Amino acid sequence: MASRIEAGDDTEMARFLATLDEDGRRAVAARLPGYLSERLAQGWEGQLWIQNQTEMFRLAGAACLSGAAQVAAWLNRRDLRWVRRPEADAARILALIGDRPATWREDLAVRLVERLRSPSRSASRLLDSGVPGWDLAAGLVLETGAEPPDNDAFTVGWLWRLIGRHGANQGTLDALAVDPLLGRLLPRVFRAAGVAAALTWDLVRNRDQGVVAALVALAEKGRVPRGVLVGGCVERFLAGGGAEEIAPFATLWRRLRPEPEEIPAVEFVRLLPSAAPPLVELVLEELSRLDEAGLLGDESFGEAVEALAFRPEKKYVTAALRWIAGAAPSRADAAEVALAAVLDQDTPALRDRAVRLAVKFAPHASGPALDAVRTAASRLPADLREKIAAVAGVVEADEPPPMTPAALVVNPLPALPATLGSPGELAWEIEALDWRTGQPQFESILAALVELTHRDRDAVSQALRPWCDKRWRRPFDPATYVYGISGFGRNTHALLMRCALAVVAPADSRKLSALLAGYHRSHPEYEPAIQLLVQRRLREVVEMLERGRSVAVLLATPTAPTGHVDAEILVERMERLEGAEPLQADFHQALLRLPREIESRAVVRAEGLTSQAGRVLAEWLRRGGLPDPEVIVEMEAAQRPDADSGPDHYGEVFVEITPPAGVPRPVAELCTGSRRILHDAGEALWWPAVMPSHREVVAAHLLETLALGIDDTRGGGHVLAALAHGDGPVGPATASALAIGMGNRHPGQRAAAVDALITLAARGHLPAGDLGRAVAGLADAGLVKLNRITSALDEATTAGAHAQVWRALLTALPPLLPRTGDRPRAGLGELLAVAVKAAALSGERGDVPGLAETAARGGSSRLVQEARRLQRQVSR
Repeated sequence: MASRIEAGDDTEMARFLATLDEDGRRAVAARLPGYLSERLAQGWEGQLWIQNQTEMFRLAGAACLSGAAQVAAWLNRRDLRWVRRPEADAARILALIGDRPATWREDLAVRLVERLRSPSRSASRLLDSGVPGWDLAAGLVLETGAEPPDNDAFTVGWLWRLIGRHGANQGTLDALAVDPLLGRLLPRVFRAAGVAAALTWDLVRNRDQGVVAALVALAEKGRVPRGVLVGGCVERFLAGGGAEEIAPFATLWRRLRPEPEEIPAVEFVRLLPSAAPPLVELVLEELSRLDEAGLLGDESFGEAVEALAFRPEKKYVTAALRWIAGAAPSRADAAEVALAAVLDQDTPALRDRAVRLAVKFAPHASGPALDAVRTAASRLPADLREKIAAVAGVVEADEPPPMTPAALVVNPLPALPATLGSPGELAWEIEALDWRTGQPQFESILAALVELTHRDRDAVSQALRPWCDKRWRRPFDPATYVYGISGFGRNTHALLMRCALAVVAPADSRKLSALLAGYHRSHPEYEPAIQLLVQRRLREVVEMLERGRSVAVLLATPTAPTGHVDAEILVERMERLEGAEPLQADFHQALLRLPREIESRAVVRAEGLTSQAGRVLAEWLRRGGLPDPEVIVEMEAAQRPDADSGPDHYGEVFVEITPPAGVPRPVAELCTGSRRILHDAGEALWWPAVMPSHREVVAAHLLETLALGIDDTRGGGHVLAALAHGDGPVGPATASALAIGMGNRHPGQRAAAVDALITLAARGHLPAGDLGRAVAGLADAGLVKLNRITSALDEATTAGAHAQVWRALLTALPPLLPRTGDRPRAGLGELLAVAVKAAALSGERGDVPGLAETAARGGSSRLVQEARRLQRQVSR
């Protein structure tokens, strides 16, 4: 049996299995699971071999295992689920088990359908191989006539197989018309999860030749009950779901073009408050058809426009106003109730239009409807209140309660993790290490690895051996980690794992280091100096451990969550080295992590150090640490020609850092601006702790990396949150980094940047003027979108940073406001609204050049309305 599996000939294997008698099948069944386990135990090579022989194992198990439950479990093993030719695999298995009793095969059919799971695979792979196991399960269902359980994956698999056959030029309409599963599975299409993705793909690729078009055509010919399709769509709509889940069924509905009598008006109206946008648009179309046909009652009309008026999307509020504008006077009560909701809108154009319509319908409305309008109008500006009062009666002004500023609350950094005191604790932490492990825990693991190895290398090696055997493939081949895993020589987490490997298997580690060194020479990556220091410190630990050496302690392990190292503790660590020279990169990192204020007793104690590094440290402490480098930041918008598409607009940030005199060269390199960009913002999470006393320098290094990753989900905002807790000057670089972080595409990253702003504001460190200039400059250069910045500043204002936000906007607004004849910048009205809020909460005043000219513009746009509000606020 084993030799036939290894031969890999599925035709010959099927022929051999068909000749086995009962004893032969039992013998194969007894040996088969153990043989598979032996192969799996060979690591990744064994797993790869099994992938190539999957069909052989599946045939053997289906033919020889006795119970239907055993066969179903075997075929659904994770190791055996994926096959390259699922239809051929199903055909061979069906032939082999054809002599089994009908009840046995029905049982297997039901079990296989129940075990199907919809995979998260690309459309191309689903078209090629479908839902794993579907072909065999479907074949058994058709052969036995068994009723398949209501499993979504079975329906999804059927749909993808149908789409795939269309791609093979078999024609969707003909294939669907004769499909034996159509009658049983069509009703399930409207409730199965995962169906929408298949239909959407089919609509994009096959357009009028796909499944949706085929269903419509079959319904027209009477081959498919039209009621099943119309009712199924309604069922799907009522079940709810996101836009992507609804869209293909909305397309099917439109192509069916139901008659007005088939449209469930009451159900559709009740969908409006919360339905996804594609469904709202469809419902509006259908309700409009009903209304034009005179089939929509006044009550349904009122419920519909009121629901639209309360939607957050302004386009639906506009749709409600448009519908109301064409309504008959008999619908005045319903119109007025809906308009009352629009009067609370913060968009002046919508609010003004609602007032005009309320005035129009007032003569036809009843007392209760007018009461609703008067109540809502009490919150309007005086001029609009007067218009309502003229037709609806006296409107008492409802002065809004005074805004109460929130108190600034800083989220502290997490405390440092506990020291790892034993090889067992160290092994547990290294086993759990992954890309989510934060920098403080990372430093704790590194420090424990070095110190515990110095005390008892054999004990550490023994504790790490199980992890090493599992994590590093055997036999060890360094080429796997050089050419097969990208970034293995530079990624911080990979470097820490190499430190552990160097303890357990130094010979293997040396081979890997040698091969990586050659690879890096031929494939250099130009990374920022600050990242190179992080890597250099880890590599020197690897090199030390590979040589069988050790040191008693790492000097740069942080003593505070910010990354700082207490000066007196650093001197104590130097003393533990007993005059030996420390690891160079670790020493330089320790110097950079010293606090800005150094107590005199640490200076006195350092004078007693005898090593060369000790004398450097003593001098460093005497002079008070690293002097502040000079940082200059500039940004500009530019154009570069593109022969194919015309000018390409882009923005750039320019940074210049001037190092102080008399510092070690590796430290000076960190204080020198460069054009090198770190492409993985997640790695930049280390940087605030590299120079925790020099935030402006770290921010300058971050700028281009943050700008490059403005659409990424990793790192950007969280780096800023850590940076804000550090120390040292802040200025244009920090402000620009904050502005870029607040311009990130992802709300989570923007929220972290806001957290950084709040931390700086609470500590009195926020450079508000620089932030305003950065917001204006970055927006002008096209590096950030103003609407994202606006939402972030609004959040910061609400959280208590109103005074700082107002000061920033005093600087940002003048260059952003339109000059005479200029087209206003998109989103500027919303930014002015935040300025009104911040100014009101802070109680501060200030002159905003260009504001009066903007307020004097004609019209009632959001920009003009908010400019007038801000002008009134700052003039009080």
